[in-house]
Amino acid sequence: MLFGVDDDQFDNVFKALGDPIRRRIVDRLAKRPGQSLFEICASSFAEDGRSLSRQTISQHLDMLERAGLVRTHWSGRTKMHTFDNAPLRKAATAWLNKHLKKRSAT
Repeated sequence: MLFGVDDDQFDNVFKALGDPIRRRIVDRLAKRPGQSLFEICASSFAEDGRSLSRQTISQHLDMLERAGLVRTHWSGRTKMHTFDNAPLRKAATAWLNKHLKKRSAT
């Protein structure tokens, strides 16, 4: 455990952000929370000009959700996705503190 962050959670956050498609999804959800899978797919095509299948986006969202970076709720029959920066903030702070404290101690 690193500064109160579980090792698996720590790894999951950075692994999730290691993919450029997932980073773009996070950026979109940070700008406009509460998007459906359809909206995320449509904005991906509109912004990047590349069409990604619903299954591909869904798999990326699943990875982000497992890392705690995406929270979901249901609006009727539609699953809505929202970025949650708390796990990223905790993991980044823990990692930076670990390395910055080593530097300042020398």
